[in-house]
Amino acid sequence: MNIQNLIICESKNIYNILIEIKEELNCKLLFKTKQDLLKLDNFKDYLILSEYKIKEIDNQIMISNFPIKINKLVEIININFLKKNFNIQSEVIIGKYKINLNSRSLSCEQNTINLTEKETLVILYLRNKDDPCSVTELQELVWKQSNDLETHTVETHIYRLRKKIKDAFNDESFILSVKNGYKLN
Repeated sequence: MNIQNLIICESKNIYNILIEIKEELNCKLLFKTKQDLLKLDNFKDYLILSEYKIKEIDNQIMISNFPIKINKLVEIININFLKKNFNIQSEVIIGKYKINLNSRSLSCEQNTINLTEKETLVILYLRNKDDPCSVTELQELVWKQSNDLETHTVETHIYRLRKKIKDAFNDESFILSVKNGYKLN
């Protein structure tokens, strides 16, 4: 199981309370000052709990309404860990691109395009293949159609997807046509 990290920023009282009940949280607890916190390389590895908003940090829980019931605090922390893990699992990196599986979008730098369900499935399927993927294989495994049907569904979808990517990102080589089918560059 993945060990999660919870940093308590500036509030020694909250830290001391959570240390006493850390079995309820199933996470590693750390105490940091704001200055120490901002020196960390990667905030995404942590969930930060503080009494005030730290503008440089997104994955933060603000608890400012005191007193708070301990069960409510544990619930808030656990819910935020679930959300954080869900968001991490929904992002797939492919080269310079990022696919968000929740919103079915493909982004690169500041540009983002929306993808259809099939476009997302095609990209993910090609990502998991080392060798080129044939039209027949895509037809059977992504579209769930038998290979004896005469259709150009796969070619049409790939053509439209490549055009979408070219128009948004000026990239004509993300999906390559090769002798045996298609592959990602």
